[in-house]
Amino acid sequence: MPPLELSLRLGQSDDARAIGVLVRRVARRWILPDQPHDAGVAMLERMSAKVVRERIAIGCRFHLAWLGGTLVGVAAMRDDSHLIQLFVGTRYQGRGIARRLWLRAMRDAVRRASTRCFTLNASRCAVPVYRRFGFVATGPERLSPNGVLSTPMQLLLDASTVAGF
Repeated sequence: MPPLELSLRLGQSDDARAIGVLVRRVARRWILPDQPHDAGVAMLERMSAKVVRERIAIGCRFHLAWLGGTLVGVAAMRDDSHLIQLFVGTRYQGRGIARRLWLRAMRDAVRRASTRCFTLNASRCAVPVYRRFGFVATGPERLSPNGVLSTPMQLLLDASTVAGF
């Protein structure tokens, strides 16, 4: 049997449960160990299917990566400029899925809004990944207003890069 091909598509409200299950599982494994307890609990609540549905309804764009019928990755963008989630299932990491999701989300934002500046708040374990994507830290690791430890990061695209999309 040939290996399954990765398929990417825009998430819909019906995908909210699968998105919530994946991102909460990955967050528990990779992000929560570095977070204050209360911040971790609040973070998991913000990753629930209900909140995902609400975010989709207000225009956040969730790009999904599937292998067969299995959701293996999620990239979510707010306001066509702020990456709010980029998660790949632990067993699927190291295969370039995060990069493919990021490029899809970025190109979508550039196409829709001509975005040239992207921002995100990176967990400690994700900072090296985002650096490989071209992001730079805009400040030190800090506690956000919701108590989550993260590093603010930014990516500026030059005009020639934007023109290539």
